[in-house]
Amino acid sequence: MAKETLQIPLVTASPGTARSLTVHRYGTPGSVPKIYIQAALHADELPGVLAAHHLIRRLDAADRRGEIRGEIVIVPMANPAGAGQVVDGVHVGNRDLRSGGDFNRNWFDLADGLAEAVRPHLSPDPAANVLAIRSAIRAKLDRITAKTELAQHRLVLARLAHDADIVLDLHCDDEALQHVYMMPQHWPRGTDLVADLSAVACLLCDDSGGHCFDETFSLPFTRLAKQLGAEFPIPPACFSATVEFRGQADVYDELAEQDAAGLYRFLQRRGVVAGVPDDVSALSFDALPLDATDMVEVAVPGIIAYKVPLGARVEKGQLVAEILDPFAVDQSAARTPVYSLTAGLVLARRSKKLVAPGDGVMMVVGAESLAYRTARLMSE
Repeated sequence: MAKETLQIPLVTASPGTARSLTVHRYGTPGSVPKIYIQAALHADELPGVLAAHHLIRRLDAADRRGEIRGEIVIVPMANPAGAGQVVDGVHVGNRDLRSGGDFNRNWFDLADGLAEAVRPHLSPDPAANVLAIRSAIRAKLDRITAKTELAQHRLVLARLAHDADIVLDLHCDDEALQHVYMMPQHWPRGTDLVADLSAVACLLCDDSGGHCFDETFSLPFTRLAKQLGAEFPIPPACFSATVEFRGQADVYDELAEQDAAGLYRFLQRRGVVAGVPDDVSALSFDALPLDATDMVEVAVPGIIAYKVPLGARVEKGQLVAEILDPFAVDQSAARTPVYSLTAGLVLARRSKKLVAPGDGVMMVVGAESLAYRTARLMSE
């Protein structure tokens, strides 16, 4: 089946305005494997949008050659409402200005009540169980009534992605190196994604506690496996991952073309596009638990001066920044030191230099779980 481009109208909360999602669909609906890719759920995170643009051009050529083997759904700009949230010249696309909620938090809990709904339909056949679970998830989504612009937007995206074998949510950090988040159930099989994208770190987490988009579709399977796995075989059928394409300022064709090439190799490797890519590059690192990453926070307000660059390796207790109080009477005593709580890689930093108490300013990826990293593991 030839490529289909859809324009899906969205409810808006503002009279006289109209918004829609543009969806690029390749292959025959229902074909396997199904891959769902979206970018800019945080609408001010644009590197993934440019990468999706280059990937779509590659897939258009593959489609003309008849090389699509499964189903691919791409939403290159997943948040039209957030795309329009520009305040006094500043794009504010991370949070919904109407409700105040993070666009990538508090998504539908599709695992809630799923065990009771699906148990009568499970059997010793794992493939049949996956189909039964996805059918129950679709039925749950069909019962949801969206009363707000944000809820309807989320419902449209969830219905597009709910039955995918692979869900990739393309984001970026503030200032960062390339990295990937996924569930431990998908490691080391997910090594190919990390290697194909030349990421420098992979962070693993069963459940971040924030109901992020990617977890919406993988958690139903892993939770059901814990609840019913002793009776029925339930594989982790949805491989979902969040890909962080460096930092917000890294919007360049040269980088996006590299990222699109990596995504294309991954699609070939997973059998959804014809062609045999090179062997997977060996990683120089192992995936690490997300709760071992120190989200370095500051305790005082002021202006941050970093003491280590991105990509640096630091030791536990090492000075990584200082906070300057510009109102201090004695400027020789105007700086408050900030230390890392773990040894590891400086993966990301805050770009805005004016900080307040409690602000997270740096991610240091360590190997040992940290006692304070509980509950909501993803930074806001």
